[in-house]
Amino acid sequence: MLEVKAVYDGVNFKPIQPITVKGQYSVVITFIEQIAQDEADSTEYLLEPNTSKPPTLGRLNGTISIPHDFDEPLGEMKEYMF
Repeated sequence: MLEVKAVYDGVNFKPIQPITVKGQYSVVITFIEQIAQDEADSTEYLLEPNTSKPPTLGRLNGTISIPHDFDEPLGEMKEYMF
């Protein structure tokens, strides 16, 4: 099962996020809440899906580092420690 957020404009369903499935699927459409007119006019809801390649595992590898003293007690917390 896949959840996709979309906006219905009275004629078409326009996805807010990219849909990366292939083939035909049976779908169930549930209307959750009406969007205020000023929000409906916003381009945020009417963006075309991103057609670039799908995200890959490990693409952020090496971009985040954890300091070697991450697990050490914080100096400012000494008065609360036993």
